Amino acid sequence: MRTYVVSGGTAGMGRGLARHFLRRGDQVTIIGSDPAKGRRFLDQAARAGDRTAFVQADLTSVAENVRVIKEITARHESLDGLVLTAMRHFPRRVETPDGFEATFALYYVSRTVLGYGLTGLLEKGENPMIVSVCGVGVTKGRIHWDDLSLRNGFGHIKAVLQAGRATDLLGVAYSAGHPGGRTRFLLHHPGFTDSGADSLGGPAKAVVKVLARFFAQPIEKSIQPIIELMDDAPGRGLLAYDRRTPIDPSLPTLDPGDARRLYERTAHVLRP
Repeated sequence: MRTYVVSGGTAGMGRGLARHFLRRGDQVTIIGSDPAKGRRFLDQAARAGDRTAFVQADLTSVAENVRVIKEITARHESLDGLVLTAMRHFPRRVETPDGFEATFALYYVSRTVLGYGLTGLLEKGENPMIVSVCGVGVTKGRIHWDDLSLRNGFGHIKAVLQAGRATDLLGVAYSAGHPGGRTRFLLHHPGFTDSGADSLGGPAKAVVKVLARFFAQPIEKSIQPIIELMDDAPGRGLLAYDRRTPIDPSLPTLDPGDARRLYERTAHVLRP
């Protein structure tokens, strides 16, 4: 029996992967912000008994991420995988108590804190891997080095693209910083997936639902390449894939210098 933690595990691809792990007899802890969705997941997974758990947390908060790490560390002696899927759309600028723009906090800062904070448990796993479901391979957007929190000229798409590029660099920095570690880091772009549009509002939600109906692939199909890579990861070092296609590591969005620079700018979140 393997042990997995899934952030964003109450919906979308996170929920799909958590269900897959439970079906094959593994132990899973899901993290989410909505207690009702967490209870629903536990009810549906009742047959798994004590193999499943739900931790409620607002992952835009560094302190909440630290609390989650403490709970997981108290519950488990090792981990085989950490799956990072938590993402929510913020149509207006929200600044977290830590001073980050909320999209950046959830998409990048939370994954940084959880990834580094749970490495000790992962290193004790059988074939450990961190999986970050993201937009790797996309080259639009950039890091706004002089205004990471987007206090000047916030835009929803601008925020999502910056957070996506930051998440790409997280994988590069993590892999470079653990050359002798056993834990692999997978950046995975699943393609357009019908994961719901709960965090959207108004017309945008309706548009996404229509597009998903005709063009998106189902969750069960989107998670298959991730499962394959987790079970049989090729080579060494960072893994970056668009579905089953490897991403060119020389892309400017995976620049090691930028990865190091971003890590240095945000490393304080690892010492709260």
